[in-house]
Parts: sequence; C-alpha cells; structure tokens
Amino acid sequence: MTGTKTFRLIALALLCSPVSAGQPPDVVRTTSLSQRGFTEKDFPRVQQVADRVYTFEALTGPPGDRYTTNSMFVVTDDGVLVADGQGSPEDTGRLVAEIRKVSDRPISHVIICSDHGDHTNGNSAFPQDAKFIAHSNSVAALEVAADTGGVRPDAIIDDRLDLTIGNREVQILFFGRAHTGGDLFVYLPEEKVLFTSEVFLNHMFSGYRTAFPREWIDTMSRAEELDAVLLIPGHGFVDNADVLAAEWIEYKHHLQVVLDEVTRLHTEGWSVDEAIEQADFGKYRKWSGADSEGPIGIRRIYAELNGDLN
Repeated sequence: MTGTKTFRLIALALLCSPVSAGQPPDVVRTTSLSQRGFTEKDFPRVQQVADRVYTFEALTGPPGDRYTTNSMFVVTDDGVLVADGQGSPEDTGRLVAEIRKVSDRPISHVIICSDHGDHTNGNSAFPQDAKFIAHSNSVAALEVAADTGGVRPDAIIDDRLDLTIGNREVQILFFGRAHTGGDLFVYLPEEKVLFTSEVFLNHMFSGYRTAFPREWIDTMSRAEELDAVLLIPGHGFVDNADVLAAEWIEYKHHLQVVLDEVTRLHTEGWSVDEAIEQADFGKYRKWSGADSEGPIGIRRIYAELNGDLN
C-alpha cells in the first residue's frame, strides 16, 4: 500500500465511522473477550453499521481462545442479502432469527464469500428459496460442504456480479485468490462498506490451509482501489471504521512479514520442518492463532515456492 493510499484510507475512516458509539479509537487491539470487557453472554452480537446494513458476530474457537465469525446482512425493500453464513445450522439459525427482528422481508440472496466450513456449514438453515452465489473456484469445496450442513450454490461467478435489490446497489467482486481460491467481497458503493470475509481478519494470525500466500497481498491491494470506508473482517471484532482501517494495514503487513521470513528460510535451503523451528514472525507470533496457523502457513508457502500450488 502506498503512503498516499494508506493516508486516504485512514483519513476517510476517521471522518466516517458508522460503528463509533461506545468504541473509542484507542480500543484494545486484541481478540480476547476479557480484555475487551466482554463475556460469552454478549454474543452473538448485532451492530448496525450503515443505513439498514448490519453485522452479526458469533463466537467460535476453543475454550480460552474464542473469537468471532462475522456475517453481514443488508435489508432492502425487496429482500435481505446476507454475506457469509456461520459454521453450524444452530449459529446460522441465530443469524436468521436476528434478521427477523430487524425485517420481515425474505432472505433473497446469500453470498458465499469464503468456502470454508466455518462460514458455510450452517447454510442449510437459510430459507430454501434464497439464491446462493459463489465463485467458480469454490464449487468443489462447496460440494463437500453440502454433506455437512452446507448448500450447493445456485449461481456461479468468475469476476463480478452487480445486483440491484430494492433500488439498492450491491457489487459482488473477485479480486484474486487469497485465503481461499474463490474469495468474494461484497461492496455497497453508496455506503462505502466492504465485507471482506476471510481476506481480512482483525488482529488474528492468518489461516493458510487453502491459501495462496503471494497472491493474497495482491488481492488486498486490488480491494484498496475501492476506497471503502468500513472494512468488515471475516473474523475478529467488528470495530469502528478507523480501528478497522488501521488493522487492515497491520494485517497486510503481517502477511508480508510471514511471507518474507519463510521465503528467506526457503532460499537459505532449510527444510520445511527446520523452517517451522526457526521462523521468527516478530510481534505477530503473539497474535491469536499463531501457534496453530504458523506451521500451516510455513508448509503452504513452501509448497507455493516449490511450484506445488496451482
């Protein structure tokens, strides 16, 4: 990210922070519930982030390292669009129930932004007549998910899809492979709200299981051309716009640090197991998920550098 682009993103965030109530800019940068003053009883949590635009955060993860999985829903006169479901029919059912509290309009569209199970295994809890949209690179994964609570998509896209629902413009965009092969963004151009799914996690170590590490950073750079004001992460707290803009920059930097360190070890001829022992990710080794995802990331980057990903 260039200095000009970075400055513009943060400046916009400081001026236009739709989730600012009760969240000072110096909010503690962590995924820890207790350090944020939360308990599990505070979740699932719904926040209104723009006019008839809401986020839904449900807790997942092991005891002692709980974090949020996030969805977004957009209410229009003709129906409700949802970006990403949850990881179980129970949690997605809670999402549907929260939508019903806000609107009696039908859930008309579900955008599968991440094809991982923690975002798709509850899709069977959505109404059967909703239209499910996914990227072509996600079809194989979603075939598997259909046997574990997921749903096969009704529409497949390769590049972008522009929708008008109840006079509301919604852009479904593919900027390249990143966390998965088929990561989709949902952009509301009038509100400048961008749902990033798992391309961006708020203060959490990246998950590399099916990632394309070198392409991931480029995908984020392409998304920055939208000049979105609010960047909604797929995991980690939905904070106010200025905090999330800063965390986007930090997250992109962490991806580069991990990539550079692993590339160095690979270039020096260390085996992948030796690299796992020696890799130093600096301050990011303390981020939530680093202990489990760090070794996975090293193996994935080695596979990419060896030409084993396609």
